[in-house]
Amino acid sequence: MSKLVVEVLDASDLMPKDGNGSASPFVEVDFDHQRQRTQTKYKDINPSWSEQLVFNVSDPKNLPNSTIDVVVYNDQKGNHHKNFLGRVRISGISVPLSESEAAIQRYPLEKRGIFSNIRGDIALKVYAICDPSYSAAPMHFEGAGVVEPQKLEEIHNKKLEEEVKNDAGKKNKKKEKERRTFHSIGTTNFHTAPPPSFSGFGFESGKPVTTERRSDFARVGQSTTMHMQFPGQPEFGLVETSPPVAARMGYRGRYKTATTYDLVEQMHYLYVNVVKARDLPSMDLTGSLDPYVEVKLGNYKGVTKYLEKNQNPVWGQTFAFSRERLQSNLVEVVLKDKDFGKDDFVGRVAFDLSEVPVRVPPDSPLAPEWYKLEDKNGVKVKGEVMLAVWMGTQADESFPDAWHSDAHSVNVENLSNTRSQVYFSPKLCYLRIHIIEAQDLVPSDRGRNPNTLVKIQLGNQLRFTRPSPNHSVNPIWNEELMFVASEQMDDRIIITVEDRIGPDKHEILGVLALPVFAATQRHDHRLVNPKWFNLEKHSSAKEDEEKKEVRFSSKIHLRLTLDLGYHVLDEATHYSSDLQPSAKHLKKPSIGVLEIGILSARNLLPMKASDGRATDAYCVAKYANKWIRTRTILDTLAPRWNEQYTWEVYDPCTVITIGVFDNCHLNGSKEDQSKDKRIGKVRIRLSTLETDRVYIHYYPLLVLQPGLKKTGEIQLALRFTCTAWVNMVNLYSKPLLPKMHYSQPISVHHLDWLRHQAMQIVAARLSRSEPPLRREAIEYMLDVDYHMWSLRRSKANFNRIMSLLSGVMAIGRWLNDICMWRNPVTTCLVHILFVILVCYPELILPTTFLYLFVIGIWNYRFRPRQPPHMDAKLSHADRAHPDELDEEFDTFPTSRPPDLVRIRYDRLRSVAGRIQTVAGDLATQGERLQAILSWRDPRATAIFLNFSLIWAIILYVTPFQVVAILLGIYMLRHPRFRSRMPSVPFNFFKRLPAKSDMLL
Repeated sequence: MSKLVVEVLDASDLMPKDGNGSASPFVEVDFDHQRQRTQTKYKDINPSWSEQLVFNVSDPKNLPNSTIDVVVYNDQKGNHHKNFLGRVRISGISVPLSESEAAIQRYPLEKRGIFSNIRGDIALKVYAICDPSYSAAPMHFEGAGVVEPQKLEEIHNKKLEEEVKNDAGKKNKKKEKERRTFHSIGTTNFHTAPPPSFSGFGFESGKPVTTERRSDFARVGQSTTMHMQFPGQPEFGLVETSPPVAARMGYRGRYKTATTYDLVEQMHYLYVNVVKARDLPSMDLTGSLDPYVEVKLGNYKGVTKYLEKNQNPVWGQTFAFSRERLQSNLVEVVLKDKDFGKDDFVGRVAFDLSEVPVRVPPDSPLAPEWYKLEDKNGVKVKGEVMLAVWMGTQADESFPDAWHSDAHSVNVENLSNTRSQVYFSPKLCYLRIHIIEAQDLVPSDRGRNPNTLVKIQLGNQLRFTRPSPNHSVNPIWNEELMFVASEQMDDRIIITVEDRIGPDKHEILGVLALPVFAATQRHDHRLVNPKWFNLEKHSSAKEDEEKKEVRFSSKIHLRLTLDLGYHVLDEATHYSSDLQPSAKHLKKPSIGVLEIGILSARNLLPMKASDGRATDAYCVAKYANKWIRTRTILDTLAPRWNEQYTWEVYDPCTVITIGVFDNCHLNGSKEDQSKDKRIGKVRIRLSTLETDRVYIHYYPLLVLQPGLKKTGEIQLALRFTCTAWVNMVNLYSKPLLPKMHYSQPISVHHLDWLRHQAMQIVAARLSRSEPPLRREAIEYMLDVDYHMWSLRRSKANFNRIMSLLSGVMAIGRWLNDICMWRNPVTTCLVHILFVILVCYPELILPTTFLYLFVIGIWNYRFRPRQPPHMDAKLSHADRAHPDELDEEFDTFPTSRPPDLVRIRYDRLRSVAGRIQTVAGDLATQGERLQAILSWRDPRATAIFLNFSLIWAIILYVTPFQVVAILLGIYMLRHPRFRSRMPSVPFNFFKRLPAKSDMLL
C-alpha cells in the first residue's frame, strides 16, 4: 500500500498568541480524510518538531489531484479553543515519488482569511512511497518513547481506541499527551471539500486550488538544502550570493581599478586593434587589391570589412576575445585579398599570448605599432600592418566598441545592436497655452454667427478647446491647455481657429504658427502677460475680392508660458526615479551615489527555440534621465555581463528599474517586423537600502502573459553611498515634487495624458540613437499601460487594503478582549493605566511616544534584510486566472470575440456592483452623521439636542477627570454587567435617516 510521508521539521517567527509574546504551537496535517498532528511545543515561537506523519494513499493515481493541508495552531492550555497560526496548502502534483528526490522546503505561512494576522514559515519534507515494504525512520513522541515503523498499524489502532475513550471521558494525562502527539480521524467523522477558488472579489466553490511553493531565502545561508525545490515549482524569492567581487573581498589581490569596478567580477579579454596597413602588394591581374584582415584565435575568427582597390587601407576596428574561451596560445592576424573564388593570402603576423602585455587602466591606451607581414613559412614579404595587442578587462576603454568573439557571426551593419551604450532622456518641460479671446474673425458667410473653437497641435499632440459660449466674430474662450515640449524647442505650435458649421464640417478662420521658444519661461506661479497675435488666412477663395479690400488680419489673444518649475513625469509617481524640476537652477544638490553592477543571469527561457537558438539577452536600466544598455550576450541561457554603472542620487525616495530583453535585431530584421521580447524586470527603491552596504542577490524575472512565468533570474550588485547626510535627512521634511505641483496643481486625469505624451517623446528620441533603444523596451520600462483595467491588479489592491484593515481589526479585537475580561490581569493593568492617564493627562503624549519608540525598537530585529523585489503573491499573479490575464493584456479597444467580451462585461458588472454597494454603505454612514443636526428627522435631532444640553450642564459642573474615569469604567465593565443587545447610541445612530431612500 502506498504511503505519503510528511516530515514536519521546524517553524520560525510564529505569531505570539498567549499575550506574553509567545505561543504553544502544534501542527495538524490533513490528507484524504486523514488528520494527524505533532506534539505541542510550549512557549516557543521557533519550535522544532522533527516528526514524521505517515498517511495511507488509497488511490496513487489520484494523488496529483489531492491537496495536503498543513495547519499550525496554538494550543490554549485549559481552554477548548485553539488559535490559528497559519496554513500551507500543497498540491499533490508536486509530491516526488521517492525520498531521494525530496528536499527540505520552507513555506511562508498563509492567512485563513483577509483579517488574519499571520507571520513566519515552516520547514517540511513531503514525499510518497510506492513500495509496501517501506520502513520509515524512528519517530519520537512526547511521553511515548521511540516507535518502530513496523508497529505503525498498531499505533493507528491504539490511537483510535484512545479517541473513543476520550469521547467517553475516560482518559488520563499521559494518554492526553499521546493523543496530542499522533492520532487520526476516520472518514466517517471528518470530510474535506475541495477548497474554494477566488474569483472577482468573492469565492466560487467547486474549483480546486493548487498553491505553489515558495522558499524563504532569508535563511539560505543556514542550510544548503534550502536551495533545492520540487520539480516544476517556480521560485519567486531572492537568493543572496557571494561572488568574488572586490567590494566583498576588501580589494585583496585586486587591481587599482577595483576601486571603480568593485561590484562586478573582473573579466579578462584579449584585445586586438587592427588600425591600418601600408605598401601592400598588388594581387589581381589589374594591379589592384581588396584587402581585409582575419584575426584568428583557435576556432574564433574576427573579420574586418574589406576595402576595394586600396593598398593603404584604414580599418580602425578592435576585436575582443574572452580569456575564458581562449583555445590557443597563438593569435594570428592574417591579411587577405577579397576575390570571387578563393580569397588570396597576402601575409600574416602572429603573437604568442605569453608575451602579450597587460594593460591596467588608468594607464594610457597601448600605442599601436607597425609589423612586417610574413608568408606562411615565416619569411618577410612586402607590406606592413599597424596593430596593438594587449590583455585587459571590461574596464578598458575599448570594451564598449570592440567586436566580441561571441558576436563575430553578426554582420557589420547589425554589430551596433550588440554594444553597450549610455543614453540620456531629452530635457522636457510643460508648455501652457491660455487661449483668452479672438477678434475680427471673418467667416465665409458674413450673415451667420460662427461657432468657433481653437485647435492646437505640437508635434503629435493635438488638443481642442470647447466651443466659445458666445457665437460671434469676437469669441471668448478663456481656457488653458498644456503640452509637453522637448529641449530642442524646434517644434512649431500650430494654432488654428475653426468654425464648426456642421457635425463633421469645419471651416478654418485663421492659422498661427509659432516656435516653442516664443513662449515665456517661468519658474513659479506668477502670471505672464498675454500677447496679441495676427491670424493668417488659410486659403483665398476670392483672390480678386481680397485684393480690393483694405488689408487687415484677425487677431487672437494668447498667454504662452514654458513652466520650468514642474517635473515632467514620464513614470508613475509611486515608482518614479526622478523628481527634479525642469529648470536647472531649481534642482536639489546631490546627496549620494548609486552604483549597480549587472553581473549575470541564469535559467533564462530559450526565447528563440523555434530558430534553433537560445536567447540573446541584454539589460536596460533606468534611473533619473540616464538610461544604460548592456552588451548583448548571444545564444546563451546564462549570460555574464559584469558591467558596472553609476548614477547621482538627488532624492532617496526614488526607484531604479532594471529590465532584461531578448535582442531580435541581429539578423537585419526591420523594426516593424520584429520587436525585442520582454524577459522580465526588477524595481528597487533606494530608501529601503542601507547606506554603504553591498547587496548581491539573484532577482526573479517574472512575466505575466499569458500566465505567470519565471523566465529566469538576474544577479545584481547594489550599493547606495550617501555623501551628504544632513541634506538627505532634510529631504524627508521636504515635499516630494517641486513647489509648482502644489502651488498650481495639475489634475490627475490631465497628468496621465501628459505622462503618456512625455513617454512618446522619450521613446522617439532614444529610438533614433545608435544603437537605438527600442520603443518596446522604453514602454515596458516606463509601464505605459499601467492605467489599463486589470481585475488581477484590482484584487491585489483590495487585498492590500484588507491587510491594512486587519491591523485595525486586531486592535479592535484586543480592546474587545480587554472589555470582555478575557485576561483579568491585563484588564486590571489597563484599568490602572487608564486612571493614571486621566488623573495626570500630561502623561498621555509622553506615554504614547514612548510606546511607539519601544515598538520601533522591538521591530528592529524583524527589519527586512533584503532589498525589495517583485512579489508574485502580493501582485496576486500566482493565483490569477488565465482569462483575467488575457483580459489584462487585451488591446484597447478590445480585439476579442463578442461572446468573450460579453462574459467579461457581465463579470465586470458583478464586481462593480459590489463596489457600488460598499460605496453606498459608506455614503449612508456619512449621511447619518450629517442628519444628526440637519433636522431631517426632527424627533431624532430634538432628542440629540436635549441630550447635548443636559450633558453640557453635567460636564460644566463635574470635573473632567471624574467623567472620564466613570466613562472608562463603564466601557471596561465586566461581561456579567453587559447585554448582548446593541447599545443605545448604536441603535440611535442606525435609526437616523440617510439619502439612500431618495435614489431612483
